[in-house]
Amino acid sequence: MALRGPAGLGPGSRRPLDEAVAGAVGREAPALLAAGGAPEDDEEDDGRGRGLLRWDGFSAWLHCVCVVGFDLELGQAVEVIYPQHSKLTDKEKTNICYLSFPDSNSGCLGDTQFCFRFRQSSGRRVSLHCLLDQFDKDLPVYLKKDPAYFYGYVYFRQVRDKTLKRGYFQKSLVLISKLPYIHFFHTVLKQIAPEYFEKSEPYLEAACNDVDRWPAPVPGKTLHLPIMGVVMKVRIPTCHDKPGTTQIVQLTQQADTNISVILPTVHEVDIFRCFCPVFLHSQMLWELVLLGEPLVVMAPSPSESSETVLALVNCISPLKYFSDFRPYFTIHDSEFKEYTTRTQAPPSVILGVTNPFFAKTLQHWPHIIRIGDLKPTGEIPKQAKVKKLKNLKTLDSKPGVYTSYKPYLNRDEEIIKQLQKERYVASLMPLQKSISPWKSPPQLRQFLPEEFMKTLEKTGPQLTSRIKGDWIGLYRHFLKSPNFDGWFKTRRKEMIQKLEALHLEALCEEDLLLWIQKHTEVETVDLVLKLKNKLLQADREHLPVKPDTMEKLRTHIDAIILALPEDLQGILLKTGMT
Repeated sequence: MALRGPAGLGPGSRRPLDEAVAGAVGREAPALLAAGGAPEDDEEDDGRGRGLLRWDGFSAWLHCVCVVGFDLELGQAVEVIYPQHSKLTDKEKTNICYLSFPDSNSGCLGDTQFCFRFRQSSGRRVSLHCLLDQFDKDLPVYLKKDPAYFYGYVYFRQVRDKTLKRGYFQKSLVLISKLPYIHFFHTVLKQIAPEYFEKSEPYLEAACNDVDRWPAPVPGKTLHLPIMGVVMKVRIPTCHDKPGTTQIVQLTQQADTNISVILPTVHEVDIFRCFCPVFLHSQMLWELVLLGEPLVVMAPSPSESSETVLALVNCISPLKYFSDFRPYFTIHDSEFKEYTTRTQAPPSVILGVTNPFFAKTLQHWPHIIRIGDLKPTGEIPKQAKVKKLKNLKTLDSKPGVYTSYKPYLNRDEEIIKQLQKERYVASLMPLQKSISPWKSPPQLRQFLPEEFMKTLEKTGPQLTSRIKGDWIGLYRHFLKSPNFDGWFKTRRKEMIQKLEALHLEALCEEDLLLWIQKHTEVETVDLVLKLKNKLLQADREHLPVKPDTMEKLRTHIDAIILALPEDLQGILLKTGMT
């Protein structure tokens, strides 16, 4: 399963990273500092050439890419490490193997994304990282690299496969990096992992070559990062940014036709979604994290576990959480004995676990959060209660915060109200997973004024505004006004168009040639006509569909028509436009 590196890398015009490397080892060190502290939002140089050293660009973002599969005799095993020269110790490989798969009790069928963090083996350090540390000086403190740890970003797929002895296809594509850019790397995996599972190693090689051509991750610069036909636009924050602002939004007002994905953040997770089951206790959790108290998050899957741990770590931002944290921790982790021993007090660490075994092993820990499945943004689940640790049972304990901790501060109702503000109109949008290519797009939930008014009783402006009066009456009147009617119709249209666009994307991801093999000619002709209507609708209504989606759909239509008898081909080619 050997993979070759890109050929033809030699001397050429230098990229930002090459300038940094040259400057760090020679007399140009001041120039490096200037590059790292480039003017705010300065656009990258699109005319960059090939680098001086192979894999410099790749190493600025990633340590390596691993493919972890399941072997009937060996269990989880690293099948591929790319680039081949990447160094991992046996201990690091073992950690990656176990942390890249959900526990068997999680039952994660389909595709699952999560993150883990593990300790780098002592006694070695990648030389290029020493040079890249120069870029750290302009980063916010909470985004600076920790030389002792790696992050692992996982895209795990488990699907039934009768051709395999185990009955399931199980494989993970894992990005190993020093950078804590959670949202960014999860987005990268969404772009490349599904196709990798279909096309295997050559596709992975091509994707890594694309990463090697990326500019360096310089804070404050707007970066265009192409990968496998998709261009991502990102901006890495600087320590000079105003807290709470998203600089990238200000740069994208003008149309940018070659950009496929714009990321408003590289590192943030959805804190509201993660804290939703326990948001009434968010201030207490903030205190626990701030004080470095030992915390365990017991969750049903690595996704919920890692998201919640990362949300806890982020909740004290702009302060950095300096203790150890493990978004996903297993009984096979090299630090398992160190963190579960009863001979000493639990260490200052936040652990995310899914194995029920931990309910017994860690029941002596002072603070335990048990959560169920996370709800989509907009849905507020039943609130978990604070319970005494003695009530924590090994397997059947209900969601809740198990602790005897008494907060130093009284609960700030203003914070709770901010967390409670439900985006009611957004919650009318169906979940993306409910969109099937073989059914009509799902309908938006009906707007119910009385249901909306109930949300105002707990979160409305009458609770926070210094202007007192009949806010509820004003809202009731506003809901009947033409101003509200016009706003809501515009918002509803946007959401319907988004559903139609998602439906088109779902169709494009289907193997339509396989579908027509199982259906009659009449059904196939009907499919072609419906697909053509979809194209016309997308063009007529200016649906928010990516250009490559439209092109892919046209290719599907042409391929289906060519699979039909010649007499039908002639008729369908004359019908409408492809």
